[in-house]
This record gives sequence, C-alpha cells and structure tokens, in this order.
Amino acid sequence: MATTTAKDAVREILDQLPDDTSYEEIQYRIYVREKVEKSREAIREGRVLSQEEVEQQMAKWLDE
Repeated sequence: MATTTAKDAVREILDQLPDDTSYEEIQYRIYVREKVEKSREAIREGRVLSQEEVEQQMAKWLDE
C-alpha cells in the first residue's frame, strides 16, 4: 500500500469498487481503511499491549 495521502487512499478504494456500489459500502470501506492505518501507526509507535497485559487489565475490570 504505497498511498501517501487520504485523498489517494479514497481514490484507490473507489477504483477497486464496482460502479453500482452504495454510499454505505463506500463509507464502510473508508472507515475500515482508516482503522487499519491507525492501527499500523500505533504498532510503529509502540502503542500496543501484549496479550498478558490485556488479560491483566481485563481481570481487574471483571473483578470490580
């Protein structure tokens, strides 16, 4: 994925969809693309938790 701007990403999405695609489907594809990009950014920046850390947090929440 060599997209450099959000506008380029949307163009790429639109080019891959059939002409009769609904607005809802287009919005969903843009939404998913944004979430994937934000997740990749978080990974690059080290803003992630290990499975063990997640389990520890969940245990605290479930005990309350």
